[in-house]
Amino acid sequence: MECKYFGECGACRVYENGYEAQLSDKVELNRERFSSFYSGEITVIESPQEHYRYRSEFKIWHPKGTSSLSLTAHTSDNEIDYAMTNSEKNGVILVDECPQVNEYIVNLMPKLLAAISAHKIGFKLFAVDFLSSSSGEIVVSLLYHRKLDEAWAEVASQISKELHIHIIGRSRGQKVVIGQDSVLETLKINGNVYKFNHIENSFTQPNPRVNEQMITWALKNLSNIDGDLLELYCGAGNFTIPFAKKFNKILATEVSKSSINAAKANMFLNSVTNIEFVRMSVEEFVQALDEVRKFNRMSEVDIDSYSINTIFVDPPRSGMDDASCRFASRYEHILYISCNPVTLLRDLDILCQTHVITDMALFDQFPYTHHVEMGVKLITKGLE
Repeated sequence: MECKYFGECGACRVYENGYEAQLSDKVELNRERFSSFYSGEITVIESPQEHYRYRSEFKIWHPKGTSSLSLTAHTSDNEIDYAMTNSEKNGVILVDECPQVNEYIVNLMPKLLAAISAHKIGFKLFAVDFLSSSSGEIVVSLLYHRKLDEAWAEVASQISKELHIHIIGRSRGQKVVIGQDSVLETLKINGNVYKFNHIENSFTQPNPRVNEQMITWALKNLSNIDGDLLELYCGAGNFTIPFAKKFNKILATEVSKSSINAAKANMFLNSVTNIEFVRMSVEEFVQALDEVRKFNRMSEVDIDSYSINTIFVDPPRSGMDDASCRFASRYEHILYISCNPVTLLRDLDILCQTHVITDMALFDQFPYTHHVEMGVKLITKGLE
Protein backbone atom coordinates (compact mmCIF):
# COMPACT_ATOMS: atom_id res chain seq x y z
CA MET A 1 0.00 0.00 0.00
CA GLU A 2 1.26 3.43 -0.92
CA CYS A 3 0.20 6.28 1.35
CA LYS A 4 1.57 9.81 1.34
CA TYR A 5 0.83 10.08 5.06
CA PHE A 6 2.89 7.09 6.23
CA GLY A 7 4.91 8.13 9.25
CA GLU A 8 2.64 11.09 10.01
CA CYS A 9 -0.82 9.54 10.37
CA GLY A 10 -1.37 7.42 13.45
CA ALA A 11 -3.79 5.00 11.74
CA CYS A 12 -0.88 2.92 10.42
CA ARG A 13 1.88 2.17 12.91
CA VAL A 14 3.95 -0.37 10.97
CA TYR A 15 4.91 0.52 7.41
CA GLU A 16 8.66 0.06 6.87
CA ASN A 17 9.70 -2.62 4.34
CA GLY A 18 6.18 -3.14 3.04
CA TYR A 19 3.29 -5.45 3.78
CA GLU A 20 5.12 -8.78 3.72
CA ALA A 21 7.65 -7.57 6.29
CA GLN A 22 5.04 -6.36 8.77
CA LEU A 23 3.09 -9.61 8.37
CA SER A 24 6.22 -11.69 8.91
CA ASP A 25 6.94 -9.77 12.11
CA LYS A 26 3.43 -10.48 13.40
CA VAL A 27 3.74 -14.18 12.63
CA GLU A 28 7.11 -14.52 14.36
CA LEU A 29 5.94 -12.54 17.39
CA ASN A 30 2.89 -14.74 17.87
CA ARG A 31 4.69 -17.98 17.09
CA GLU A 32 7.02 -17.16 19.97
CA ARG A 33 4.19 -15.85 22.17
CA PHE A 34 2.23 -19.13 21.98
CA SER A 35 5.21 -21.52 21.76
CA SER A 36 4.63 -22.94 25.25
CA PHE A 37 1.17 -24.12 24.16
CA TYR A 38 1.57 -24.89 20.46
CA SER A 39 4.51 -25.87 18.27
CA GLY A 40 2.64 -26.72 15.08
CA GLU A 41 2.20 -24.69 11.93
CA ILE A 42 0.19 -21.49 12.25
CA THR A 43 -2.15 -20.87 9.33
CA VAL A 44 -1.61 -17.30 8.11
CA ILE A 45 -4.45 -15.45 6.40
CA GLU A 46 -3.27 -12.35 4.55
CA SER A 47 -5.32 -9.22 3.99
CA PRO A 48 -5.72 -7.33 0.75
CA GLN A 49 -2.88 -4.82 0.90
CA GLU A 50 -5.09 -1.80 0.31
CA HIS A 51 -8.79 -0.85 0.30
CA TYR A 52 -9.49 -3.48 2.93
CA ARG A 53 -11.51 -1.46 5.46
CA TYR A 54 -15.26 -1.19 4.90
CA ARG A 55 -15.83 0.78 8.10
CA SER A 56 -13.88 3.91 9.00
CA GLU A 57 -13.99 7.06 11.10
CA PHE A 58 -12.47 10.48 10.43
CA LYS A 59 -12.28 13.60 12.50
CA ILE A 60 -13.46 16.85 10.91
CA TRP A 61 -11.09 19.80 11.17
CA HIS A 62 -12.19 23.41 10.91
CA PRO A 63 -9.00 25.33 9.97
CA LYS A 64 -10.46 28.72 10.91
CA GLY A 65 -11.51 27.53 14.35
CA THR A 66 -9.36 27.37 17.44
CA SER A 67 -7.90 24.27 19.01
CA SER A 68 -5.21 23.38 21.49
CA LEU A 69 -4.16 20.45 19.31
CA SER A 70 -0.96 20.79 17.34
CA LEU A 71 -1.48 20.35 13.61
CA THR A 72 0.51 19.04 10.67
CA ALA A 73 -1.20 20.87 7.81
CA HIS A 74 -1.74 19.86 4.21
CA THR A 75 -3.22 22.29 1.76
CA SER A 76 -6.94 22.08 1.12
CA ASP A 77 -9.40 24.25 -0.74
CA ASN A 78 -12.32 23.11 1.41
CA GLU A 79 -13.68 24.97 4.40
CA ILE A 80 -13.40 21.75 6.37
CA ASP A 81 -11.01 18.82 6.15
CA TYR A 82 -10.74 15.23 7.22
CA ALA A 83 -8.25 14.67 10.01
CA MET A 84 -6.62 11.76 11.81
CA THR A 85 -4.67 11.59 15.03
CA ASN A 86 -1.00 12.01 14.22
CA SER A 87 1.64 9.36 14.83
CA GLU A 88 2.80 11.04 18.05
CA LYS A 89 -0.79 11.07 19.37
CA ASN A 90 -0.45 14.72 20.37
CA GLY A 91 -2.37 16.37 17.55
CA VAL A 92 -3.97 15.78 14.17
CA ILE A 93 -2.92 15.56 10.57
CA LEU A 94 -5.19 16.68 7.74
CA VAL A 95 -5.82 14.02 5.08
CA ASP A 96 -7.59 14.08 1.74
CA GLU A 97 -7.41 10.35 1.06
CA CYS A 98 -6.91 7.02 2.80
CA PRO A 99 -5.86 3.86 0.93
CA GLN A 100 -7.02 1.70 3.86
CA VAL A 101 -10.70 2.23 3.03
CA ASN A 102 -12.47 0.56 0.14
CA GLU A 103 -12.79 2.20 -3.26
CA TYR A 104 -16.37 3.28 -2.69
CA ILE A 105 -15.41 5.27 0.40
CA VAL A 106 -12.30 6.64 -1.35
CA ASN A 107 -14.42 7.99 -4.19
CA LEU A 108 -17.05 9.41 -1.85
CA MET A 109 -14.74 11.24 0.55
CA PRO A 110 -14.00 14.38 -1.53
CA LYS A 111 -17.55 14.53 -2.91
CA LEU A 112 -19.04 14.42 0.57
CA LEU A 113 -16.73 17.10 1.91
CA ALA A 114 -17.53 19.36 -1.05
CA ALA A 115 -21.28 18.82 -0.60
CA ILE A 116 -21.13 19.59 3.12
CA SER A 117 -19.24 22.80 2.41
CA ALA A 118 -21.46 23.82 -0.52
CA HIS A 119 -24.67 23.25 1.44
CA LYS A 120 -23.19 24.85 4.56
CA ILE A 121 -24.01 22.12 7.07
CA GLY A 122 -20.50 21.84 8.48
CA PHE A 123 -21.16 24.05 11.51
CA LYS A 124 -20.08 22.14 14.65
CA LEU A 125 -19.57 18.94 12.66
CA PHE A 126 -16.73 17.10 14.39
CA ALA A 127 -16.57 13.61 12.82
CA VAL A 128 -17.70 11.51 9.88
CA ASP A 129 -18.13 7.72 9.99
CA PHE A 130 -18.41 5.58 6.86
CA LEU A 131 -20.01 2.13 6.66
CA SER A 132 -19.88 0.43 3.27
CA SER A 133 -20.97 -2.90 1.82
CA SER A 134 -19.01 -4.84 -0.79
CA SER A 135 -21.50 -3.68 -3.42
CA GLY A 136 -20.99 0.01 -2.64
CA GLU A 137 -24.02 0.77 -0.50
CA ILE A 138 -22.90 3.38 2.05
CA VAL A 139 -24.22 4.87 5.26
CA VAL A 140 -22.50 8.10 6.30
CA SER A 141 -22.86 9.26 9.90
CA LEU A 142 -22.33 12.97 10.54
CA LEU A 143 -21.56 13.74 14.19
CA TYR A 144 -22.34 17.20 15.55
CA HIS A 145 -21.92 19.30 18.68
CA ARG A 146 -25.32 20.90 18.06
CA LYS A 147 -28.97 19.96 17.79
CA LEU A 148 -30.13 19.09 14.28
CA ASP A 149 -33.31 20.72 13.00
CA GLU A 150 -35.66 20.27 10.03
CA ALA A 151 -33.58 22.59 7.88
CA TRP A 152 -30.57 20.30 8.41
CA ALA A 153 -32.68 17.26 7.50
CA GLU A 154 -33.86 18.89 4.26
CA VAL A 155 -30.31 19.66 3.19
CA ALA A 156 -29.05 16.21 4.25
CA SER A 157 -31.85 14.63 2.18
CA GLN A 158 -30.71 16.59 -0.84
CA ILE A 159 -27.09 15.48 -0.36
CA SER A 160 -28.28 11.90 0.10
CA LYS A 161 -30.00 12.00 -3.29
CA GLU A 162 -27.08 13.73 -5.00
CA LEU A 163 -24.49 11.24 -3.77
CA HIS A 164 -26.72 8.12 -3.62
CA ILE A 165 -25.93 7.44 0.03
CA HIS A 166 -27.77 7.08 3.31
CA ILE A 167 -27.06 9.73 5.94
CA ILE A 168 -27.35 9.59 9.71
CA GLY A 169 -27.19 12.83 11.67
CA ARG A 170 -26.09 12.40 15.28
CA SER A 171 -25.84 14.77 18.20
CA ARG A 172 -26.24 14.21 21.91
CA GLY A 173 -29.49 12.31 22.42
CA GLN A 174 -30.45 12.65 18.78
CA LYS A 175 -30.34 10.39 15.72
CA VAL A 176 -31.82 11.57 12.41
CA VAL A 177 -32.03 8.92 9.69
CA ILE A 178 -32.04 9.95 6.04
CA GLY A 179 -32.75 6.78 4.07
CA GLN A 180 -31.77 3.86 6.31
CA ASP A 181 -29.22 3.10 9.02
CA SER A 182 -27.80 -0.14 7.61
CA VAL A 183 -26.16 -1.67 4.56
CA LEU A 184 -26.65 -5.17 3.17
CA GLU A 185 -23.35 -7.07 3.12
CA THR A 186 -22.77 -10.31 1.23
CA LEU A 187 -20.18 -12.87 2.30
CA LYS A 188 -19.10 -15.80 0.13
CA ILE A 189 -17.97 -18.84 2.11
CA ASN A 190 -17.29 -22.32 0.71
CA GLY A 191 -19.50 -21.62 -2.29
CA ASN A 192 -22.38 -20.37 -0.16
CA VAL A 193 -23.65 -16.78 -0.09
CA TYR A 194 -24.70 -15.20 3.20
CA LYS A 195 -26.40 -11.84 3.69
CA PHE A 196 -26.04 -9.60 6.73
CA ASN A 197 -27.58 -6.29 7.67
CA HIS A 198 -24.73 -4.21 9.04
CA ILE A 199 -26.15 -1.49 11.25
CA GLU A 200 -24.61 1.94 11.73
CA ASN A 201 -22.92 2.50 15.09
CA SER A 202 -22.78 -1.22 15.92
CA PHE A 203 -19.89 -3.67 15.66
CA THR A 204 -19.17 -5.30 12.33
CA GLN A 205 -16.00 -6.92 11.07
CA PRO A 206 -14.15 -4.10 9.24
CA ASN A 207 -12.25 -6.34 6.79
CA PRO A 208 -14.81 -8.56 4.97
CA ARG A 209 -12.32 -10.50 2.87
CA VAL A 210 -10.38 -11.61 5.97
CA ASN A 211 -13.68 -12.18 7.75
CA GLU A 212 -14.68 -14.66 5.05
CA GLN A 213 -11.42 -16.52 5.60
CA MET A 214 -11.89 -16.54 9.38
CA ILE A 215 -15.30 -18.18 8.98
CA THR A 216 -13.89 -20.65 6.43
CA TRP A 217 -11.09 -21.64 8.82
CA ALA A 218 -13.55 -22.04 11.69
CA LEU A 219 -15.83 -24.25 9.59
CA LYS A 220 -12.88 -26.44 8.64
CA ASN A 221 -12.10 -27.00 12.30
CA LEU A 222 -15.71 -27.94 12.99
CA SER A 223 -16.07 -30.22 9.98
CA ASN A 224 -15.78 -33.60 11.74
CA ILE A 225 -17.87 -32.77 14.82
CA ASP A 226 -21.39 -34.01 15.40
CA GLY A 227 -24.17 -32.77 17.65
CA ASP A 228 -25.11 -29.24 18.58
CA LEU A 229 -23.13 -26.06 19.20
CA LEU A 230 -23.04 -23.52 22.01
CA GLU A 231 -21.78 -20.07 21.03
CA LEU A 232 -20.90 -17.29 23.47
CA TYR A 233 -20.47 -13.62 22.43
CA CYS A 234 -22.35 -14.27 19.18
CA GLY A 235 -22.80 -10.61 18.21
CA ALA A 236 -25.03 -10.22 15.16
CA GLY A 237 -24.49 -13.82 14.02
CA ASN A 238 -21.40 -13.33 11.86
CA PHE A 239 -20.17 -16.85 12.63
CA THR A 240 -23.42 -18.34 13.92
CA ILE A 241 -25.35 -18.22 10.67
CA PRO A 242 -22.70 -19.96 8.50
CA PHE A 243 -22.27 -22.53 11.32
CA ALA A 244 -25.98 -23.39 11.05
CA LYS A 245 -25.31 -25.58 8.01
CA LYS A 246 -22.90 -27.68 10.05
CA PHE A 247 -24.84 -28.36 13.28
CA ASN A 248 -28.26 -29.78 14.06
CA LYS A 249 -28.99 -26.91 16.44
CA ILE A 250 -27.15 -23.88 17.80
CA LEU A 251 -27.72 -22.07 21.07
CA ALA A 252 -26.09 -18.62 20.91
CA THR A 253 -25.84 -15.97 23.60
CA GLU A 254 -24.94 -12.27 23.54
CA VAL A 255 -25.40 -9.56 26.17
CA SER A 256 -26.14 -6.71 23.73
CA LYS A 257 -29.85 -6.30 22.98
CA SER A 258 -29.23 -4.54 19.64
CA SER A 259 -26.83 -7.30 18.54
CA ILE A 260 -29.32 -10.03 19.43
CA ASN A 261 -32.04 -8.23 17.47
CA ALA A 262 -29.68 -7.94 14.49
CA ALA A 263 -28.72 -11.61 14.79
CA LYS A 264 -32.37 -12.68 14.70
CA ALA A 265 -32.99 -10.48 11.66
CA ASN A 266 -29.93 -11.91 9.90
CA MET A 267 -31.09 -15.44 10.69
CA PHE A 268 -34.39 -14.85 8.89
CA LEU A 269 -32.60 -13.02 6.07
CA ASN A 270 -30.70 -16.24 5.38
CA SER A 271 -33.70 -18.55 5.89
CA VAL A 272 -32.02 -20.25 8.87
CA THR A 273 -34.28 -21.92 11.43
CA ASN A 274 -32.02 -23.99 13.73
CA ILE A 275 -30.56 -21.21 15.92
CA GLU A 276 -31.85 -19.97 19.26
CA PHE A 277 -30.47 -16.54 20.17
CA VAL A 278 -30.67 -15.60 23.85
CA ARG A 279 -29.76 -12.20 25.32
CA MET A 280 -27.64 -13.16 28.30
CA SER A 281 -24.16 -12.53 29.61
CA VAL A 282 -21.86 -15.51 29.96
CA GLU A 283 -22.18 -15.33 33.75
CA GLU A 284 -25.98 -15.38 33.54
CA PHE A 285 -25.98 -18.26 31.09
CA VAL A 286 -23.76 -20.39 33.32
CA GLN A 287 -26.02 -19.64 36.28
CA ALA A 288 -29.07 -20.67 34.25
CA LEU A 289 -27.42 -23.83 32.95
CA ASP A 290 -26.33 -24.86 36.44
CA GLU A 291 -29.78 -23.99 37.85
CA VAL A 292 -28.31 -21.40 40.19
CA ARG A 293 -30.81 -18.81 38.94
CA LYS A 294 -33.86 -18.83 36.73
CA PHE A 295 -34.20 -16.36 33.86
CA ASN A 296 -37.36 -15.60 31.89
CA ARG A 297 -35.15 -15.23 28.82
CA MET A 298 -34.36 -18.95 29.06
CA SER A 299 -37.96 -20.04 29.70
CA GLU A 300 -38.56 -21.09 26.10
CA VAL A 301 -35.20 -22.83 25.68
CA ASP A 302 -35.36 -26.60 26.16
CA ILE A 303 -31.75 -27.04 27.19
CA ASP A 304 -32.23 -30.79 27.67
CA SER A 305 -33.01 -31.15 23.98
CA TYR A 306 -29.47 -30.09 23.06
CA SER A 307 -26.57 -32.47 22.62
CA ILE A 308 -23.64 -30.08 22.98
CA ASN A 309 -20.01 -31.10 22.99
CA THR A 310 -18.65 -28.06 21.14
CA ILE A 311 -18.37 -24.44 22.23
CA PHE A 312 -17.38 -21.45 20.09
CA VAL A 313 -16.28 -18.16 21.65
CA ASP A 314 -15.38 -14.81 20.11
CA PRO A 315 -14.99 -12.52 23.15
CA PRO A 316 -14.12 -8.80 23.21
CA ARG A 317 -10.54 -7.61 23.64
CA SER A 318 -10.73 -8.26 27.38
CA GLY A 319 -11.04 -11.97 26.66
CA MET A 320 -12.85 -14.34 29.00
CA ASP A 321 -12.68 -14.35 32.79
CA ASP A 322 -11.57 -17.38 34.81
CA ALA A 323 -15.12 -18.62 35.38
CA SER A 324 -15.94 -18.42 31.66
CA CYS A 325 -12.77 -20.31 30.75
CA ARG A 326 -13.56 -23.06 33.24
CA PHE A 327 -17.09 -23.24 31.88
CA ALA A 328 -15.77 -23.60 28.31
CA SER A 329 -13.46 -26.37 29.54
CA ARG A 330 -16.52 -28.56 30.18
CA TYR A 331 -16.84 -29.14 26.45
CA GLU A 332 -14.82 -31.57 24.38
CA HIS A 333 -14.22 -29.14 21.51
CA ILE A 334 -13.39 -25.46 21.98
CA LEU A 335 -13.00 -23.01 19.10
CA TYR A 336 -11.73 -19.58 20.18
CA ILE A 337 -11.44 -16.50 17.96
CA SER A 338 -9.51 -13.69 19.65
CA CYS A 339 -8.92 -10.06 18.68
CA ASN A 340 -6.30 -9.71 21.43
CA PRO A 341 -3.43 -12.26 21.57
CA VAL A 342 -2.43 -11.01 25.03
CA THR A 343 -5.73 -11.97 26.67
CA LEU A 344 -5.89 -15.15 24.59
CA LEU A 345 -2.52 -16.19 26.03
CA ARG A 346 -3.84 -15.55 29.53
CA ASP A 347 -6.98 -17.62 28.88
CA LEU A 348 -4.95 -20.51 27.46
CA ASP A 349 -3.32 -20.89 30.88
CA ILE A 350 -6.69 -22.20 32.06
CA LEU A 351 -7.98 -23.86 28.90
CA CYS A 352 -4.80 -25.86 28.37
CA GLN A 353 -5.07 -27.42 31.81
CA THR A 354 -7.73 -29.70 30.35
CA HIS A 355 -7.35 -29.24 26.59
CA VAL A 356 -4.64 -29.32 23.94
CA ILE A 357 -4.36 -27.04 20.90
CA THR A 358 -4.73 -28.88 17.60
CA ASP A 359 -4.75 -25.91 15.22
CA MET A 360 -3.95 -22.20 15.27
CA ALA A 361 -4.39 -19.38 12.76
CA LEU A 362 -3.39 -15.75 12.44
CA PHE A 363 -5.76 -13.45 10.57
CA ASP A 364 -4.22 -10.15 9.46
CA GLN A 365 -7.41 -8.18 9.84
CA PHE A 366 -5.58 -4.90 10.57
CA PRO A 367 -2.59 -4.45 8.21
CA TYR A 368 0.12 -1.92 9.07
CA THR A 369 -0.74 -2.08 12.77
CA HIS A 370 0.37 -4.39 15.58
CA HIS A 371 -3.13 -5.85 15.87
CA VAL A 372 -4.09 -9.34 14.65
CA GLU A 373 -6.90 -11.82 15.21
CA MET A 374 -6.02 -15.34 16.30
CA GLY A 375 -7.95 -18.56 15.96
CA VAL A 376 -7.36 -21.57 18.23
CA LYS A 377 -8.92 -25.05 18.11
CA LEU A 378 -8.69 -27.07 21.33
CA ILE A 379 -9.80 -30.60 22.20
CA THR A 380 -9.92 -32.45 25.51
CA LYS A 381 -6.59 -34.05 26.36
CA GLY A 382 -6.42 -37.68 25.36
CA LEU A 383 -9.02 -37.32 22.62
CA GLU A 384 -6.93 -35.47 20.06
